[in-house]
Amino acid sequence: MSGVQTLTVGADEGEQRLDRWLKRRFPQVTQGMVEKFCRKGELRVDGKRVKSGDRVAPGQQVRIPPLPDAAPPPPTRVEGIADADAEMIRDCVLWKDEHVIALNKPPGLPSQGGSGQGNRHVDGLTEALKFGYKERPVLVHRLDKDTSGVLLLARTPRVARRLSEAFRHRNTRKIYWAIVAGVPQPLMGTIRYGLVKTGGRDAEKMRCVHPNEVDKTEGAKRATTDYAVLDRLASRAAWVALVPITGRTHQLRAHMAEIGHPIIGDGKYGGSGQENLGDGWGAQLGGDISRKLHLHARRITFEHPITGKPVTIEAPLPAHMAKSWATMGWKETDVPADPFEEQE
Repeated sequence: MSGVQTLTVGADEGEQRLDRWLKRRFPQVTQGMVEKFCRKGELRVDGKRVKSGDRVAPGQQVRIPPLPDAAPPPPTRVEGIADADAEMIRDCVLWKDEHVIALNKPPGLPSQGGSGQGNRHVDGLTEALKFGYKERPVLVHRLDKDTSGVLLLARTPRVARRLSEAFRHRNTRKIYWAIVAGVPQPLMGTIRYGLVKTGGRDAEKMRCVHPNEVDKTEGAKRATTDYAVLDRLASRAAWVALVPITGRTHQLRAHMAEIGHPIIGDGKYGGSGQENLGDGWGAQLGGDISRKLHLHARRITFEHPITGKPVTIEAPLPAHMAKSWATMGWKETDVPADPFEEQE
C-alpha cells in the first residue's frame, strides 16, 4: 500500500471528473474504491469533501488515501453475464459480511425479471456477487425499476429466511428520500389510503382507496406512509423523507400523488409531461432538474440475522438526484438521518 499523498491536477489535464482523473493516474483503482473513498471523506480536493462525479481543474490539490501497489487480479469471468455488467453490480456493493450483502441499486435496473423488464436485472446478476460462496445471494425485498438505493441480499438460505421474516413482520426500518411537487401540509404527517390495482393495461399501477372504503373494495389492501418535509424550494418543491409502514406496490408514489404532491419525474403517477408551477401537482420542475424519478431508498436499519446487532446502511444519491440537490442548494449533511425520531 502507498501512503497518503497530495497531487496537483496538471495544466494539461483540463477539467474532468474526479473518478476518471484518479483512475487514469492509478489504473489499479476501481470505481467502487473511488466511491468508498468519497463516502468516508478520504479523497478530498483543496481540503474539501467531494463526490466521484465532481470535476477537478488544473492547479487543484487532490488528497489521495493509501492505495494498493498493484492492480487487483482481474475479476472472475461469470458465465452468462457480460464483464461490464459483472463489474457494475460489484461496484454497487455498499457493505457485506459473511451473511448479508447491501447494494446501492442504480435507477433503471429492475430488481427482478418480469413483464417488460428484460433479462438484465439484479436477480439475474447475483451470480457475480458470490464472492467465493457456492450459492448465489438471494434478494429478500425489492425496489421499483426506477427507484435507487439500499437493497439487501442474503448469502445463505438460512439468512434469507430470517431477513424475509423480518420484512414481513416489519422489523426493519426504511427511509426514502424524494423531491415532490409543491410542499405538503402539514410538514409532517401520515397517509393511510388503501391501494388496489387499477386493472388497466399497466398491471402494476395502483389507485388509492379512502380508508373507509378499503374493506368494501375488492382486492384493496390497507397502506400507511409517514412523511416529513426536510427542506423546500419556495412553494414549488420539497425534499421529503418517506417511511413505508406497509410495503405495497408503488405505495410511496401513489400516496404522494394522491395528496397532490407527486414525486418529481414520476410519469406513471404524476404526469410525465406536466410541469409543476407551484403548490403541488406536476411531475416536472424544468430547468436543470432531471426528468428521471427522484425517489431513493436512502437508509435501512435491520437486526442482523446472525449477530442480533442493529445494522444501519445508507446509500449515496444517484447522479441525477445529486445534481438536483446541488441545483436546489440542499446538502445531505444538513438534515437528521431519521427526522421521525426527532419527534418521538
